[in-house]
Amino acid sequence: MVPVPWPRLLFGCLALLLSPPVAAAEFTPSLDSDFTFTLPAGRKECFYQPMRKEASLELEYQVLDGAGLDVDFHLLSPKGETLVFDERKSDGVHTVETEDGDYMFCFDNTFSTISEKVIFFELILDNMGEDGQDQEDWKKYVTGTDLLDMKLEDILESINSVKTRLSKSVQIQTLLRAFEARDRNIQESNFDRVNFWSMVNLGVMVVVSAVQVYMLKSLFEDKRKSRT
Repeated sequence: MVPVPWPRLLFGCLALLLSPPVAAAEFTPSLDSDFTFTLPAGRKECFYQPMRKEASLELEYQVLDGAGLDVDFHLLSPKGETLVFDERKSDGVHTVETEDGDYMFCFDNTFSTISEKVIFFELILDNMGEDGQDQEDWKKYVTGTDLLDMKLEDILESINSVKTRLSKSVQIQTLLRAFEARDRNIQESNFDRVNFWSMVNLGVMVVVSAVQVYMLKSLFEDKRKSRT
């Protein structure tokens, strides 16, 4: 697995570790990560995400490939309570307000005995930074603001707005790539099925034509034996 810029997502029982970014004053940290993996038939994969109190966890998933394009999804709180349960769905978007602890989310393909599934999911973590400390850090470097006509708060508000829109653009582009991958897999599967059944129909037509020619030919054969 390739580490993402801020959080690192580990399989199985390993926690999804976070490296706190250096933020500006009043920045609202938003940590985004996405991952695509193959879930074998009859298997269940779980991931853990450490969260802070009064933060926000948004999770979106899609089944990109596999028979039925469906999977079971579970999201559990640090206390083991089931927050979300999706049964045999192809996609879903869920947002929860969090408390301190490790949140677990699982993708379950145990109902399938043959088909593996290719699953994409994206995590968006909000309010994971320490804003108060960031503000104190900025105050050390801000001097002579009384002489400026433009307020520092206005600058930070503008930067926050740009940052939020850029993050949203990246998220939308990631989701569009996931939709494109799923649609391409469906089209390729349909293409293979059309070719297969076309060859079957062609073979049946050749056999039927040969049988018809043989039957017509046999009708016009003179089966009487000539006498000598």
